[in-house]
Amino acid sequence: MTQTAEMTDSSLPHRPVLDTSSSLRAIDDATTELELVEEVLTAHFRRHALTLRKVGSELTPAVDAVGTRIGGGKRLRAAFCLWGARGAARGLSVPGVVELASAIELFHFAALVHDDVMDDSDTRRGLPTVHRHFADTHRAAARRGNSDTWGTAVAILVGDMCLSWSDDLVAAAVDTVGRDTRQAVRATWTEMRDEAYAGQYLDMLSQTEDHTDADRTERVLRYKSARYSIGQPLRLGGTLAGAGAELLADYDRIGLSAGEAFQLRDDILGVFGDEKITGKPAIDDIREGKRTMLMALAEESANRMERRVIADCLGNPELDADGAARMREILESTGALERVEQRITELAEDALGVVAGASVDERTRQALTSLVERCVWRRS
Repeated sequence: MTQTAEMTDSSLPHRPVLDTSSSLRAIDDATTELELVEEVLTAHFRRHALTLRKVGSELTPAVDAVGTRIGGGKRLRAAFCLWGARGAARGLSVPGVVELASAIELFHFAALVHDDVMDDSDTRRGLPTVHRHFADTHRAAARRGNSDTWGTAVAILVGDMCLSWSDDLVAAAVDTVGRDTRQAVRATWTEMRDEAYAGQYLDMLSQTEDHTDADRTERVLRYKSARYSIGQPLRLGGTLAGAGAELLADYDRIGLSAGEAFQLRDDILGVFGDEKITGKPAIDDIREGKRTMLMALAEESANRMERRVIADCLGNPELDADGAARMREILESTGALERVEQRITELAEDALGVVAGASVDERTRQALTSLVERCVWRRS
């Protein structure tokens, strides 16, 4: 089990967070599977990079941009996939699961590259986003054409490449399994992608409207985050290992509860988080007009003057630090922050309850417990 500590960030008082310096080892203390995921991703990227470089040295900047960004991250999706398989296999390692977990991470990387374009984000994990990086280098070199258009075009291409490379890894993962298992894994993979795309579309649609649609907010939570981040990775691993219907149903329940809590925490960090820890400015979500549950609850409880501030600030690309501070004050004064924190706690308890009763070996149970806690009580 991982260690917990008390947050010192004054904007998020009295909330336990995990000591992330030791949490990975607690999850992976007797295996090298998460380390193997990094190795598979690196080797897979290098093979494709070699092909690109053979075409011409002009491809080097694109290759380098992916290479410097593909490593790292929380790897929570990969970990859920790995332990979803071990849970179905009674703690044993499952052939192909490392490739499958790597495919999920590569798909996620591609989705982030595209998501940053859609959100017009400047940074990701402490680095310039791909589209911003190429726009800046285009501008610095005084090349012809519009720099921002060029940056967007390259980011779309980079994301597309990584999406196709993730499919290659899925094919490798199911190469040696039987037909039924192969078809079941592919069907789950396809469903995961479609749901993630649909959730992203609904999220973008919400940013075009003046008021928050509570039902749509719930669906974005479910499909863009909950099932995609936790439920489907668990199911993918379990399906590859031949999990029965009862265990897959438990995985779905864990995914929905822990996944929604994961996204709700992300929404809080998107407004109250420490930029040095999250790697992303805490003003971006407000500027982009993210209509999260946090915002929905604030609008619901706000007085007329507070609603006016929300309307002026949410989705305002020119929002400054003072405007963001006013929004944070309203999110606290209306009780929205407290209510979301309470909902996170309820969802975490539900997920941990399912983990406690799931038909898995004790080591897998402990690992899944630790993973759920990492999702819920995190600072990045």
